[in-house]
Amino acid sequence: MKKNLTLLGVFVVLICSLTIFTGCAEKKSVVTSGSSQSQQVVPAQAPEQIPTPTTDTTKESNIVAAPTDTTKIKEPANEQSSLMEATAKSPISDINFDYDSSSIRPDAREILKTNADYLLKHKTSAVVVEGHCDERGTAEYNMALGQKRAQETKKYLINSGIQESIIKTVSYGEERPLDPNNNEEAWTKNRRAHFVVTP
Repeated sequence: MKKNLTLLGVFVVLICSLTIFTGCAEKKSVVTSGSSQSQQVVPAQAPEQIPTPTTDTTKESNIVAAPTDTTKIKEPANEQSSLMEATAKSPISDINFDYDSSSIRPDAREILKTNADYLLKHKTSAVVVEGHCDERGTAEYNMALGQKRAQETKKYLINSGIQESIIKTVSYGEERPLDPNNNEEAWTKNRRAHFVVTP
């Protein structure tokens, strides 16, 4: 009887051991070719999903998913068109000057009145007046002439009621032509004061 009980006990222990060992299948690591991440294989009897790996792949996916369309990126060589776009987007209009002159013309005075009205009606934190010249003359002379044009424009705006503290001046001389052509029509466009307004 004791032998039977002992054999029965050994048999029960053996069955329990086999059940425990076969019930807990090992998880294996599988590395797929071309991938640096390992995936865990789920045993057939465990229907639940294993959480995704903890490595942060958002940066990689963002790089891969980045748009390849470069039509919206502006080329540095296309600076002239970007200057024309900036002029078109300005809420106030440019004024033009006569050749080798920093005097404000009658037609420019009318434009400056409209510009001053806009600046008085809208809250503006800064206005940059850019002085520009055509390509004729030396670079040094054109820088000085561009500064005179910006200063004269600034004086007119101050006399129209704009606070002096918000107006800055800068001269670009002949460096940023609105029209790169080499004729009188282009030179007329390039002799100007341009406004950059910060709301």
